[in-house]
Amino acid sequence: MDHAAAAQISEPLDLVKLALGERVFIKLRGDRTLTGTLHAYDAHMNLVMSQVEESVHIVDVTDAGQPLPPRVERRNVEMLFVRGDSVILISPAQQ
Repeated sequence: MDHAAAAQISEPLDLVKLALGERVFIKLRGDRTLTGTLHAYDAHMNLVMSQVEESVHIVDVTDAGQPLPPRVERRNVEMLFVRGDSVILISPAQQ
């Protein structure tokens, strides 16, 4: 982060403001992650994103209760509204 960007940050949501129009990585409750372009947010951390790839991390168990190897289901969504109470983490997406 350069000095000019650091000077613009006075509260946590200012970091989110700097990510508007950029690709971000979002971790959600329920072992879900999103990667997409952030278009809007509010004080409740409700988000509007586009060109989103959603990943759901699933661990199935056998009838005997033994865990199977984890698997990931992915889907692409053109436009998505994310309810803020499910957001755990927001980070710049890795290139």
